[in-house]
Amino acid sequence: MLKAERLVKVNIIIIFRKYCAMSVHSQLNVIQVSGLTKQVSTFEGNLTILSDINFSVKSGDSIAIVGASGSGKSTLLSLLAGLDVASKGDVILDGQSLNRLDEEARAKVRAEKIGFVFQSFMLVHSLTALENVMLPAELAGDKHAKEQAITLLNKVGLSHRLAHYPSQLSGGEQQRVAIARAFIGSPKILFADEPSANLDTHNGHLIETLLFDLNQQNGTTLVLVTHDEHLAKQCNRIIHIEGGQLEKISQGVIENVG
Repeated sequence: MLKAERLVKVNIIIIFRKYCAMSVHSQLNVIQVSGLTKQVSTFEGNLTILSDINFSVKSGDSIAIVGASGSGKSTLLSLLAGLDVASKGDVILDGQSLNRLDEEARAKVRAEKIGFVFQSFMLVHSLTALENVMLPAELAGDKHAKEQAITLLNKVGLSHRLAHYPSQLSGGEQQRVAIARAFIGSPKILFADEPSANLDTHNGHLIETLLFDLNQQNGTTLVLVTHDEHLAKQCNRIIHIEGGQLEKISQGVIENVG
């Protein structure tokens, strides 16, 4: 009887330790991707865009998603950000299962935890640089939106452009406004889709440096899609997507010293 009781206690301890280890692991992983599959219906049947993708991203990490055009990398980014829903599998974003949430709940997660930088800037042309950066914080009811926006625009070197409209800014300046907007509200995760693709080499490198500097200063997790091999190698890890499948995960080789 004593032996049986002791065995039960030992099993309870083992289970408890496993549970603790899993809890710590899940806390470290701000993104957990499991069996992620995306299919769409066509006249010829189901087309598989992504198939059985599995990986995790730790808090504060920087990740590049690379692959040829049509490989599924932009679809993967949309699924990670909750902009689209998987056909199978799931994305656990900061402890929340995106596939179990409706669109309204996913929008709430995006507003509270995610920042975006788009290739085409996506600025509101009727608003000034300052007003564009303030917008997400104002919509969230933040009373300090203006102060935060001014601080961020100063960080990206645009303190002299606060009252300028997007049409009065260069492409590089517009993307810097977009980056400042993405970081307002201190998001846990920043998603960037080809952030330097529409810029010349000088402005492209400036934008890349800003992304990594703010990533490190704020402890924000950075996930970006890029064709730029140099940019990808500045990230901690590189996820290679080929034909809708995860081909491999490699390490970045250039240490970013922002």
